[in-house]
Amino acid sequence: MSITVHTPLLRRRYRADRRFRWYGLMALAFALTFLLFFFVDIIHKAMPAMQQAEVKVTVHYSPAVIDNYNKAVSRIDRRIVSKSWLRSLPRTLKAHPEMMGKSEELWLLAESRVDQYLKKHEGHGLKSKYQARVDALRQQSKTRMAFNTTFFSNGDSKLPEYAGVLAAAIGSVLVLLITMSLAIPVGIMTAIYLEEFAPDNYFTQAIEVNINNLAAIPSILYGLLGLAVFINFAGVPRSSALAGGLTLALMTLPVIIISTRAALRSVPESIREAAMGVGASQLQSVWHHVFPLAFPGILTGSIIGMAQAMGETAPLLIVGMMAYIPDAPGSMLEATTVLPAQIYTWSSESLRAFEERTAAGILVLLTVLLSLNAFAVWLRRRSEQIW
Repeated sequence: MSITVHTPLLRRRYRADRRFRWYGLMALAFALTFLLFFFVDIIHKAMPAMQQAEVKVTVHYSPAVIDNYNKAVSRIDRRIVSKSWLRSLPRTLKAHPEMMGKSEELWLLAESRVDQYLKKHEGHGLKSKYQARVDALRQQSKTRMAFNTTFFSNGDSKLPEYAGVLAAAIGSVLVLLITMSLAIPVGIMTAIYLEEFAPDNYFTQAIEVNINNLAAIPSILYGLLGLAVFINFAGVPRSSALAGGLTLALMTLPVIIISTRAALRSVPESIREAAMGVGASQLQSVWHHVFPLAFPGILTGSIIGMAQAMGETAPLLIVGMMAYIPDAPGSMLEATTVLPAQIYTWSSESLRAFEERTAAGILVLLTVLLSLNAFAVWLRRRSEQIW
């Protein structure tokens, strides 16, 4: 029979344990509440950008349209229809002269202020006489909200209703491919050498200290380094995907090296000793035994490093990737932009319609980043080996 004695000191310890659990639960609840508020707010602001207003107006294909595209619609309708479609009409008529002299009713992209007015957003800026025209069209069932395919199929534009993320998304893919092709192999090989082959002396210790320091410095300094080395010295075109990819590769290298070394260090020393004991060389021991066991951790660290690079803006700002880019780049040497830079550009615009596109861009970027992190977790669990 055991007797439990609750001394005052023991009771204080139990109370401290309970308080610590409550503090942990409160911290977790606060973090989850903050995340929930953040995602709800972003989704609430981004959802209106997924729809775009369209109006049905009469279009006249007269010879005057060739010289002045505004002649295609009435004086009041030209203020509620997007300029983007009207500007393309003269080219269309030149390519299809059989349309000349005809008239038809078409669903056209609405101007951004009309779009904001139909969405009942305050600060839309639409004048009263144009509001009356939109109200009349709405009563005639000549206004509608359609899925905003333009947001995903177009590049940047000064007209909010015509602005999209396609050019920035392609630029992000190009930059990420360049970063990945350089940072991952160099980072992994550097980590393997430092962890498995390099002698333990003052030189390698200094290298390790500097790698740890490089992983902690502000990312904007890498932008200055990329500007000095790749653009000013090597002559890489400014604002190109190559300049951005090389700069982000420098920034990501320390993260990959540190995570790879941690993964290699987690492999038990007995694995190496067993391989050496049956006659394997040090290279064979690392390549055939240590590296496969460390691979899940290496892969996870590399993917997380790439996700971090994709969300960076500061270093790309220094190398000129904040330019107005309406078209997707055709190669890694052409001027381009990336999703974080595009979001930053839209957030600085004064038009109300860009606010919801900023939120939609953030939602797209978050979706990509969360997908990359989920992919890293899935790969780690799938390839993880237990010994």
